[in-house]
Amino acid sequence: MAMWVFGYGSLIWKAGFHFDERVVGFIKGYRRVFHQGSTDHRGTPKFPGRTVTLEPAEGEVCWGTAYKITKKEDKEVAVTYLEVREKQYDKKAYLDLFTDPMATTPAVSGVMVYIASANKQLNSNYLGPASLEDIAKQIIQAEGPSGPNRDYLFQLEKALLELGCEDKHVIDLANTVRRILSEEDSASK
Repeated sequence: MAMWVFGYGSLIWKAGFHFDERVVGFIKGYRRVFHQGSTDHRGTPKFPGRTVTLEPAEGEVCWGTAYKITKKEDKEVAVTYLEVREKQYDKKAYLDLFTDPMATTPAVSGVMVYIASANKQLNSNYLGPASLEDIAKQIIQAEGPSGPNRDYLFQLEKALLELGCEDKHVIDLANTVRRILSEEDSASK
């Protein structure tokens, strides 16, 4: 039986494991938000970056990519890899993936999704909501072993646009980061 993994953040552009098929689609009832702290990839324990997680949102959808993995060895390698890469995400959900906005039946059921919950007892890296300006400032300053936090944001924006998805939260945040950087650049001249 095939295993499916849904990516809504960096998994969109960097799977990091072997897969047999990549499908663009969405999950229902969730929205992508920059509420998860990253102390291991895009920030440090002293200055965490911000990465995306999902929060329940009635009537909303979250676009991304799903990866089909069929070979036993590939599944084992992918799960081992993902458990390390996504270790700051404390929940796994198995959701329906849709590829057609008009469809009432999912294209694939039981797609595995890593989610960082808002429960601070289970997820010590959860940062929660903040103003767009405050999130942008944190993203500008944060950098970790995987690089600057702003690169993660800009790569996510680009990957989503390449999928044909305009995520307002991601676009607004990226534009706020660009504006602040431009103002800082102008002030330093």
